[in-house]
Amino acid sequence: MNNTLTPFHLAIPVDDISKARDFYGVTLNLPEGRSDTSWQDYDLFGHQLVIHQVADYKIMRFFNPVDDHAVPLPHFGVVLKWEDFNSLAERLKKDQIEFVIEPYIRFKDQPGEQATMFFYDPAGNALEFKAFKDMSKLFAT
Repeated sequence: MNNTLTPFHLAIPVDDISKARDFYGVTLNLPEGRSDTSWQDYDLFGHQLVIHQVADYKIMRFFNPVDDHAVPLPHFGVVLKWEDFNSLAERLKKDQIEFVIEPYIRFKDQPGEQATMFFYDPAGNALEFKAFKDMSKLFAT
């Protein structure tokens, strides 16, 4: 595994730039970068996320069964530190975010033990945030 991660860039469509700015900037508390009337950059835990207003954007939802859950596809997110994951989960619960999959622990007491949660942004884009008990087990089999 390459121990030097470089930031990824992800641009996603949204149907309402105002609602999306509120969600990413206020609810997720992501620092804002450059912007224009139809797009906004965010610092997604060191990665560049850009939301783009797209007229008549409609999400297509797909799911894959994992651990008796319907995991939304596609989805994106970040692997956080354990304590940061717990803080984010508590803040989202307090903000009454509707989870697609509530925060839970996978692979308890096994290699790759992780916390995970899924939710949608206002445009219907699926996000997953997770954390590993032992980050060195990120790719453990």
